[in-house]
Amino acid sequence: MSMTQDRQLVDIAVAELMISSEKVAHVQLNNPLEHALLVLVKSGYSAVPVLDATYKLAGIIGKTVILNQILGLERFEIEKLSEMRVQEIMQHDVTTISKENNLLDGLNAIIDNNFICVVDEEGYFDGILTRRAILKQLKKEIYSSKQYLK
Repeated sequence: MSMTQDRQLVDIAVAELMISSEKVAHVQLNNPLEHALLVLVKSGYSAVPVLDATYKLAGIIGKTVILNQILGLERFEIEKLSEMRVQEIMQHDVTTISKENNLLDGLNAIIDNNFICVVDEEGYFDGILTRRAILKQLKKEIYSSKQYLK
């Protein structure tokens, strides 16, 4: 990419590409795994953010982690879904980014994830930045650059 193309990508803020918190499926720390699995299945997502009671990001929980918890030696231990809570098995160490970061920051952060959580300086959940949103923006930038259309 040329220097002017790099500068344009640096000028695109995460806030322009993210999905706001109001539109993102999430669960809370004290929800039973049963609720979390229902949210995941109904939303079609493989993982969702976990929020505390004040809507601060606490982690992420995914289908695979839940299914691994209920998979017994000879059967699915379905009763665990209502007995266990999200906070017991969620992933605590989560990559985050802020709305003020730029597209290149987002690209670097999202390489190993389908999405990354966007939080403010106090840790409140603002939304998510998806790999799809970044790829769509990169495609748009590439096709709008005349040097790549030759």
